[in-house]
Amino acid sequence: MPLTDTAVRSAKPQTKPYKLSDGGGLYLEVMPNKSKYWRMKYRFGGKEKRLAFGVYPDVPLALARSRRDGAREILASGGDPGEARKMRKLADRDKSGSTFEAIARDWYIKRLPTLAPATAEKILRMFERDIFPWLGARPIADITPPELLHVLRRIEGRGAVESSHRAHQYSGQVFRYALAIGRVQRDPAADLRGALAPVKTTHRAAITEPAGFADLLRAIAGYTGSFVTGSALRLAPLLFVRPGELRQAEWAEIDLDRAEWRIPAAKMKTRADHIVPLPAQAVAVLSELHPLTSRSRFVFPSLRTAHRPMSENTVNAALRRLGFDKATMTGHGFRAAASTMLNEQGWNRDVIERQLAHAERNKVRAAYNRAEHLPERRKMMQAWADYLDALREDRKVVAGGFGRVA
Repeated sequence: MPLTDTAVRSAKPQTKPYKLSDGGGLYLEVMPNKSKYWRMKYRFGGKEKRLAFGVYPDVPLALARSRRDGAREILASGGDPGEARKMRKLADRDKSGSTFEAIARDWYIKRLPTLAPATAEKILRMFERDIFPWLGARPIADITPPELLHVLRRIEGRGAVESSHRAHQYSGQVFRYALAIGRVQRDPAADLRGALAPVKTTHRAAITEPAGFADLLRAIAGYTGSFVTGSALRLAPLLFVRPGELRQAEWAEIDLDRAEWRIPAAKMKTRADHIVPLPAQAVAVLSELHPLTSRSRFVFPSLRTAHRPMSENTVNAALRRLGFDKATMTGHGFRAAASTMLNEQGWNRDVIERQLAHAERNKVRAAYNRAEHLPERRKMMQAWADYLDALREDRKVVAGGFGRVA
């Protein structure tokens, strides 16, 4: 006799599993733990097999019968409903694995070991904010150039022209990866060259004149905010590393006795280990900060949690508090200031560039010039720190003295 909704609903558990038959191979298996499972028994190729149709009440009686009828249709046509289900699952899995988001995340995971943490974070955030909401669920092979352009122009439309070009660049890399693994026949991003508004090149704001930089140093010396933020501000002009390298500094990388900070390759834009000689002034700042933050992994932990570094906006926000707007000075501007003034003072260009951890653009020169210039860099970093002290204290600097003060 076929089951009824009332019979299914009122079936009580017993000490052992038992079955309530509905006909056509469909039955309800009632378990001692009160669970109720829909099953179907059938024969194929001379063997008895079973299909699972779900759990009651998530799958009501009517839906279980519909699934049974579908399986019987496959049997009637000479197929095995169990194998048909497996093939359908594989097809669904392949389809979901061929979406733009699935391929992009696969590409991202493979690129991750070659990316600096800050860059990796920005790329993922760009995809999750600007691309995935509109293209993420689309089969990557179906995405057309106009469709991609529409998404990129949405970014461009909010005034983020440079971001739209970066999104175009990284989307193109995803499509080329998909091409390499056989998921697309061509790269639609390649058809969009010239379709976006050109990027207007602007340099990051920086104070590079000694008099103006002296005012900045005096403002930093008078900073009254967080001691951790103030310490980062004091180190920024002394060490002129990239803002991301500074905020993610870890105590394990710093040797105060040897006056060295060794930044691992994974954190560097150039993907090479970098040594920052610490002048006496920097050692003093770090020594003063150590008792406060040494329990954290990070030299400059977040104000919210010691398990994360300070925000990428912290130094810039502190500069705004000191009265220096984004058109005047940025955290990255300390690098331009140091580069400009050190070159004007006559320091060796190779020594300066190596301390800035710039990649050599001339490939031939890069192949031959692998010198670390560490002794010269130690000398330059101490002279630079002494020069900054002189600027801040308004002491006279010896003309042509390469940073030596009177």
